[in-house]
Amino acid sequence: MVFAQYRKKGSAGAMNEPIKVTEIFGEDVFNDTVMQERLPKKVYRDLKRMIEEGQELDLVTADVIAHEMKEWAIEKGATHYTHWFQPLTGVTAEKHDAFISAPLPSGKVLMSFSGKELIKGEPDASSFPSGGLRATFEARGYTMWDCTSPAFIRHDAAGATLCIPTAFCSYTGEALDQKTPLLRSMQAINEQSLRLIRLFGNDTSMKVVPSVGAEQEYFLVDAGKFKERKDLIYAGRTLFGAMPPKGQELDDHYFGTIRQRIAAFMKEVNEELWRVGVTSKTQHNEVAPAQHELAPIYAPANVAVDHNHIVMQTLKRVACRHGMKCLFHEKPFAGVNGSGKHNNWSLITDDGKNLLDPGKTPHENIQFLLVLTCILKAVDEHAALLRESAADPGNDHRLGASEAPPAIISVFLGEQLDAVFRQLIHTGAATHSPDREKLRTGVKTIPLLSKDATDRNRTSPFAFTGNKFEFRMVGSRDSIASPNVVLNTIVSEAFAEACDALEQKLKAGEDFNDAVHDLIKTYASEHSRIVFNGNGYSAEWVEKSKELGLPNLKSMVEAIPALTTEKTIELFERFKVMTRDELRSRAEIKYENYAKAINIEARTMIDMASKQFMPAVVKYTKVLADTVNAVRETGADAEVQTEMLAEVSVLLREMKNALEELKNKEDAAIHLPEGKEQANFYYQQVVPAMDKLRDPVDKLEMIVDKEAWPMPSYGDLIFEV
Repeated sequence: MVFAQYRKKGSAGAMNEPIKVTEIFGEDVFNDTVMQERLPKKVYRDLKRMIEEGQELDLVTADVIAHEMKEWAIEKGATHYTHWFQPLTGVTAEKHDAFISAPLPSGKVLMSFSGKELIKGEPDASSFPSGGLRATFEARGYTMWDCTSPAFIRHDAAGATLCIPTAFCSYTGEALDQKTPLLRSMQAINEQSLRLIRLFGNDTSMKVVPSVGAEQEYFLVDAGKFKERKDLIYAGRTLFGAMPPKGQELDDHYFGTIRQRIAAFMKEVNEELWRVGVTSKTQHNEVAPAQHELAPIYAPANVAVDHNHIVMQTLKRVACRHGMKCLFHEKPFAGVNGSGKHNNWSLITDDGKNLLDPGKTPHENIQFLLVLTCILKAVDEHAALLRESAADPGNDHRLGASEAPPAIISVFLGEQLDAVFRQLIHTGAATHSPDREKLRTGVKTIPLLSKDATDRNRTSPFAFTGNKFEFRMVGSRDSIASPNVVLNTIVSEAFAEACDALEQKLKAGEDFNDAVHDLIKTYASEHSRIVFNGNGYSAEWVEKSKELGLPNLKSMVEAIPALTTEKTIELFERFKVMTRDELRSRAEIKYENYAKAINIEARTMIDMASKQFMPAVVKYTKVLADTVNAVRETGADAEVQTEMLAEVSVLLREMKNALEELKNKEDAAIHLPEGKEQANFYYQQVVPAMDKLRDPVDKLEMIVDKEAWPMPSYGDLIFEV
């Protein structure tokens, strides 16, 4: 099955047919260009004003927009529309409705789509997790159009569907999704950023938007081999598996030549993404065999979140067409690189100014220095909350090695900014910035280039990388909504407190520049502990961070309580991002999700060990025993065969004992009350029992005849794609 089957007439056809990116980009998006062409001028102006000023859309205007959106979608081949939303499952959801109306007396039907249907849907969606925000008998839920993220057409086996990005709230207005708190946090950061830049004399910028670029890492495995692994099917990762003779030691896969099968897949992914307006920019092989990465150009935070979901869905869908499966688990294979989702975050005004651009002389850029030290303050004061925003069961396996940051939150500034930062702490004023050096290669034919202001630190969870911060802790399968909600909100608080302090000093008659310099020095001094430019993997840093009082939350279960501290609740309620109940509900959902994830993994391990590994090894012991007897009957030495039989038998007994222990732990876990107690039991008791079962099985895989082993090995999965 190829994508050409799903394309409309007149578009690029076969996979190898040349395409013009400029012609196809955004062709399936109801974007600004389409709206200008199709909407009456007044309606277009009213919609733009509503988006820019945050006004409500009246039904008359909505009816006109809905009609033109429907006509456009039908021209693209669409028969259905869906309110596309992001419930608290970490993935997207949708209910499809056809454009048809009730039949006419003639038996014909009309195609209709009203403004009310565009603006609001009532999907019920009562089975999605709500953490107690609503009961089954209070099931009404609403989806509401996010007009700041454009609608798009998705082409797949179902045909063409008009997808309308929406928020999802309960009957009482509580957020049941990832999008609503994100939009609220974007309002908060906009208000506080404008306050700050107004103090610096900027009266022209009318809006400040968090700009986000989410790099997406993923693995590709052969679909046939995937289907032979129950752990991949049920858990998304391998729960058993011995390392092959070669892993990623030679670094030869990283940035290596992309194999033809993968190149064809990537070509089709890019084409699909470009059509729906996703700026797929970079693609390459990642460090581990069978691992790859896709990176887009930056977009406003809510659009970036939507686009990242589209990216993940597209990767999965296209992989299936190419006979592969796309894995987003943070650690699908033990012993090799895991997958993350680097969240690049900055603040951009509507007239193109980046508040995180240090300029050529950052020591003189006092607005930048205040923004920088405010962010350091925010990250230092809310490190546990930022860590929690990237917590999931898969990240527990990933963090702390193979280019994944450690669980300890710290900020990397790089040489140039660190020098300025140290001047602020020690002297109270920064008088110079180290000049950018020339990159000298020793080759005369290669021109001299200016080095970047900073190198990169792959062990830093939160690194300044030129004109943005890169939050490297986010897991590859997670929505980037949660970390951006936290970043927007904690920085809003830091900006608000800085503005409060400066406004108060101005009222008291203090010089503005003096007041700003004093505040920068105070923030730099009070929050210097969060700045670390060294090796985040080192034992010395673990000890040092402990002395500094930085949290080291190694597991999701340890991180979740950060959501419901009084400090967090006051923060989110102050900026109207989330209420106490909304935060409590999310903590409850996360405890339940952790327990359910480990429960599925434990049951899968029990199933595989009982039905596949134990029978396979028992059969193999019989083969060995028969071999021992046959060799002895010939009068030859059977010592090697006997030793092998003994070794396999010992490991078989270890497997049997570990299996029984895991069964007992799992049985005890499921009888505990759902929530924190059960999640902690899974973390403290069940996970170690799972590791204990895996150990003898992986050792047996290295001994048992490959033909007798019941599933594909790591080597089969990651080297034969």
